[in-house]
This record gives sequence, C-alpha cells and structure tokens, in this order.
Amino acid sequence: MHIPVTVTEKNNLRLHDRFSYRVEYVGNEKQPVIIVDNYLHSAEVLINYCEKNLSFVSAGSFYPGVRMPVPALYGKAMFHYLGELIFKVFSVRAQDIRSGRSLYSMVITPPAELKVAQRLPHCDSADMSDLACVHYLCDSHHGGTSLYRHKSTGYEYINHERKDNYVQTLERDLAATDAPLTYMNGSNDLFEQIASYEAKFNRMVMYRSTSLHSGNIPPDFKFDPNPRTGRLTLNTFINCQQSS
Repeated sequence: MHIPVTVTEKNNLRLHDRFSYRVEYVGNEKQPVIIVDNYLHSAEVLINYCEKNLSFVSAGSFYPGVRMPVPALYGKAMFHYLGELIFKVFSVRAQDIRSGRSLYSMVITPPAELKVAQRLPHCDSADMSDLACVHYLCDSHHGGTSLYRHKSTGYEYINHERKDNYVQTLERDLAATDAPLTYMNGSNDLFEQIASYEAKFNRMVMYRSTSLHSGNIPPDFKFDPNPRTGRLTLNTFINCQQSS
C-alpha cells in the first residue's frame, strides 16, 4: 500500500516533526501495543474537517456514543507512514489486509444509559490478525484507553478458541456480581487493568483487536458533543487474513 508522499503532504497528513513511537508488550500474555506521539503534522485539520462535515450517528454495539466517517486519505496515510512498523510488530503483511475503516468517535452516553456491555472491557474481533487503534484529537482530561485481564479466566485477549469459555464464564460472573452502572476506569471485581495510556492530543495507540480494552471515562467526565471541546478520537479498524 504505497501512497505517494505528495498526496499526503498536499492535505497536511504527513508526520509531525517531533514524531516518536514506542512498542510495549502488555500483561502476562505480552500482547503488543504501539504508542505514537506527535503523530501527524497539523492534526488540527482533522478537527476542522469534522466540524465542517458533521454527520455523527449513534454507534450502537460496544461504543457508548456517536461516530462519523473519516476521509479515505487518512487510512492511506497511516499505511504509507506506519505500514512497515505495523507489519513488523503485529506479524502481518500488506497483502493480508482485507479491509479497513476509520471513524470519528465521541463518547456522549451518560452512565445511567449504558448497556451492560458498555460498562465492561471488550474486544473488537476474535481474529488475532485484526488490529484497532485510537488517535486522540483531545487532551488528557478526556480520558485515555486501558487494557484489561478478565480475572476469572486470566484472559487478556479473546480469540475464537477462547470465545465460548469467556462468554460463559463472564455470564456466570455477572450473575453473581452485577457490572457497576459506571464506565470502566481502573480495575473492578471482574477485570484487572494491566496497562493504561493517557489521552494526549495527536497520540495514537494501536493494539490487536482481540485485546480486552476500554476507554478511561472518569466520574466527572463531561459528555460534550462538540468536536472542538469534547472527547474526539479517530478509531481505525484493520481486518486481515491470517498469514500462511
């Protein structure tokens, strides 16, 4: 997926002058996480685009808020600049990529309206080759993202082999201990927080879609629907086939 640099430069989607990254291997199961700081030059243009093209709709599913599409160029720029790093860290190849989508996302659902699944860590896919990332277009007071371990099973990721046992065990857990009517923001009776990444403007965090994770939404969180002042993130989901 080679994208000419001139295309991305024309749209300000090029790497920041102070771009940096690190890779961590989290928890007992050592799942990889890429943390990028100062990701894109002029990342503010992404907020400007969102403000000018407001078309948020309810996300449904696990995400407690609203989402809207991102220009296709954003995903192309990601693979132009970060492709080699992504392929190496997560052991996937360019030819393995089947699809990808990026979405503006905003948390706006108050705790009293949360579904049970939205009060717990979750995974986005049971395919070990699928990837997810969050690019923060907001500051630290909006809360970051954490990875978790399910205490009863010890699972830190959920793949196809683990899925049935995890679901059955979690159902028993919930029958014995209700999930609190709050957002995840640290450990509780059911899950242990094993890594946490603070929100920081123009930071991106990428992990396998199988990893149990949740946004850090504090008790005093302001459910602000304004992209300029609320918890605006860009979430990208990359679907891959298993390398042979």
